[in-house]
Parts: sequence; C-alpha cells; structure tokens
Amino acid sequence: MFFHIVLERNMQLHPRHFGRNLRENLVSKLMKDVEGTCSGRHGFVVAITGIENIGKGLIRDGTGFVTFPVKYQCVVFRPFKGEILEAAVTMVNKMGFFAEAGPVQIFVSNHLIPDDMEFQSGDMPNYTTSDGSVKIQKDSEVRLKIIGTRVDATEIFCIGTIKDDFLGVINDPTTA
Repeated sequence: MFFHIVLERNMQLHPRHFGRNLRENLVSKLMKDVEGTCSGRHGFVVAITGIENIGKGLIRDGTGFVTFPVKYQCVVFRPFKGEILEAAVTMVNKMGFFAEAGPVQIFVSNHLIPDDMEFQSGDMPNYTTSDGSVKIQKDSEVRLKIIGTRVDATEIFCIGTIKDDFLGVINDPTTA
C-alpha cells in the first residue's frame, strides 16, 4: 500500500555547498540519500514530494559541517498482511518461486501454490497445470496475496500465496 507521509531527517552539509544554492544543494542531497531506501517502520521511500521546513543549521565542532533539520513529504510503499499485489516472477525452483512487486521480494512456497500445479525442471524451470494451460516461470506476472511480512531495520520480506480465488498467473511471457 502507498502512503503520503511527513518525515524528518537531520542532513549534514559540507561548507563548500554553502552560498546562493544552499537550499537546492540540501534538497538534492536529501533526495539522493532518502529515495529508494527502506525503513522498517515506514516502508520503502518511493519519492520525495515536497519540503515542508528546513530548520536553522547547527555547526559541528571541529569539522565545519552543518546539520540542518529537514521536514519533508514523501510517498512510501509498505506491504501489509492480506494485501493483494501483482508481481513479476524472478526465480522458480522446487521449493516455490520468488516474485518482485516494486522493491519488495515475495516468496511463494510450493505448499501455497494450487495442488494441480506441478514443478517442471529443465532449462526453464516452471510450475505447470496438468493440462498445460497455465504456466508459472521467470518473467510471468502473478496476482498474489501476502500472508506474512517480516520487517528488518532496512528491509521488508514477504510470504505470499496464489492458492485462493482470483489469484495466479495474469500474464504469461510465452504467449505474448
């Protein structure tokens, strides 16, 4: 799920960046440091949408660096248990398959794949139905349901299932 939230961060800036472009330098450093990162509490920072406030700088003793408190608005992505996502399959093995939905990696165990699908090994490993009509392989797009999440300080891991109504393959790369 995507959220638009306000976050704060203390930014350190080298004295060579002071001058007329101080604000622009601070904003570009903030975007470079924050966009694409993950905090376990808020999720993945997708984009900074605006700067609310830049506080007064505090000079660091001995270094010359200045620390600015910056309050900014951003869009974050945080998956939740029970959420339905569309994801691209990145790897298939006999234990299940891995898929990615944006920055989140999701594992779907073979126990959470419908019983009529069998693992087929070979040069392109896949899960195929007995009649061969549906195939899950690398680069397939699947709709899945998140049944569990584990949050670390800098990463979010998910477990998913396709063993439910309206879940499964939505785009097979071999038929495209």
